[in-house]
Amino acid sequence: VSPETIKWLENFHFSGSIKGYREGEMFFPNSPILQVEGTFGECTLLETLLLSILNYDSAVASAASRMVSAAKDRPCMDMGGRRTNEWAAVAAARAAVVGGFKGTANLLAAQMYGLKAIGTAAHCFTLVHDDERSAFESQIAALGKNTTLLVDTYNIEEAVKTAVDVAGPELGGVRIDSGDLASLAQRVRNQLDALGATNTKITVTNDLDEYALASLQTAPVDSYGVGTMLVTGSGAPTCAMVYKLTERENSAGEMQPVAKKSKDKATVPGRKLAFRSYEYSLADCEHVISGSEDKLAAYQPEDGWKNLLVDYVTNGENHSEYQGHDAIVNAHNYRAQALAELPIGAQSLMKGDPVILTEVTVL
Repeated sequence: VSPETIKWLENFHFSGSIKGYREGEMFFPNSPILQVEGTFGECTLLETLLLSILNYDSAVASAASRMVSAAKDRPCMDMGGRRTNEWAAVAAARAAVVGGFKGTANLLAAQMYGLKAIGTAAHCFTLVHDDERSAFESQIAALGKNTTLLVDTYNIEEAVKTAVDVAGPELGGVRIDSGDLASLAQRVRNQLDALGATNTKITVTNDLDEYALASLQTAPVDSYGVGTMLVTGSGAPTCAMVYKLTERENSAGEMQPVAKKSKDKATVPGRKLAFRSYEYSLADCEHVISGSEDKLAAYQPEDGWKNLLVDYVTNGENHSEYQGHDAIVNAHNYRAQALAELPIGAQSLMKGDPVILTEVTVL
């Protein structure tokens, strides 16, 4: 790398503009999720960074959204930190909350983004004590009766009896991490009620995915802890997004659309607008409009179409409303709204065609 390049990198500040879909928005094949405008050097420098963020975080957020749909009104919590790279775990926690999760066991992510920190005791905490009762007494002494006790280290029925005996009917919750979760949850619920702990919550964990969550809908479960399948995208660890040049300044100083024509990898030339149209309050089509800056400026969408693009960076200046804790909360809430605007098939757990079509128009 030349000294001139090093000096340029030392003083690098992105001076261009970035627009894209809001966090929490649904996307489809050919959705122009992010558009970067600037000098070739500045835009190229961002390529790997942007693709790594969007491909992984969107995969996790999509998996989280499917899981939240399958869980119905029961909260899902991120417990995937031990199943991925240490920094990917932080990104996954944030993406999971955008995708609809309520909290994370990753303390760094909770600190960085102001997320709800959650968790229960581990089996090793029980095993390090002389017996299960001593472990429960230690945890309650440290955290109070509202804590959640892990009850499947030895014998679940005995553990539940001991937990209520130690904490009383005010016990906050119990967690089950093995076995047939549905039948065990039913037995534990009945046992808790019989012991007078009618308000004690039941959390289940153990390699859950959206299909397992759907199968637990009739079980008396109050919340879920999800790990491996969340942070690996539940079978789709990447969204296969690409970053392509679509417009350049020619020798005359004019912006000129460009495109690849490679077999199976052709691109659509020109900068893009993106809208979603609706019928009876349900989305029916995504409209991607491509063309020159002048043509797009003159373009008038149909009445009722929603503009899907927001400005993230303008001439090197960040739009702060899309950063920080409040932005994550807004994205979390927006995801639920955006999903509700799609046909019900969008919440299907079966693989299939996109729930709405995408029409691409080149002006």
